[in-house]
Amino acid sequence: MENIKLSIIYYSSTGTNYQMALWAKQQAETSGAEVRLRKVKELAPDFAIEQNPAWKEHYDATQDVEEASSDDITWADALLFSAPSRFGTMPSQLKQFLDMQGGLWANGQTVNKVVSAMTSAQNPHGGQEATILSLYTSMMHWGTIIVTPGYTDPVLFGAGGNPYGTSVSVSQDGEMQEDVEDAVKHQVTRVLDVAKRVANSQQ
Repeated sequence: MENIKLSIIYYSSTGTNYQMALWAKQQAETSGAEVRLRKVKELAPDFAIEQNPAWKEHYDATQDVEEASSDDITWADALLFSAPSRFGTMPSQLKQFLDMQGGLWANGQTVNKVVSAMTSAQNPHGGQEATILSLYTSMMHWGTIIVTPGYTDPVLFGAGGNPYGTSVSVSQDGEMQEDVEDAVKHQVTRVLDVAKRVANSQQ
């Protein structure tokens, strides 16, 4: 899988999706892929961030993470998005980033990119599946190849059994309620496998 280029693009306010993105990066690099880890631009005003100590702490701690750009999409064979649920849909930060890629879409530069997604919410029925589906709707318009984990490995059941993409419930204290690390890594392995198949078919 050394020729597959994976862009992991995430938004995280207090660190959950950042951690999931780090697990994904670790697995992708172990598999031999070229990886870019990128965060989308924070749009919330400073006063909102400063009112939440966990948000402020994570915001300050990840200042060195490069922000996502259009180049991270055109460069990649595969894209993995990770972001929390906001009322059953993706956060505005990620939505704006996607909305700004109209030029790439218009020029066909998003076609046949392999795409998958992960998310988090406060409880299992807090919009996890809907959030991933909201992102996949945009990806259908992009002409991408959506790759879900489905039920392709028993590890998924221990992580909550979400076939759309790895998702995790997070307590009010910011603690993950399910053990999803292995599910994240399986999802990445599946994405890279499909991306390699797509790349081979185009040679």
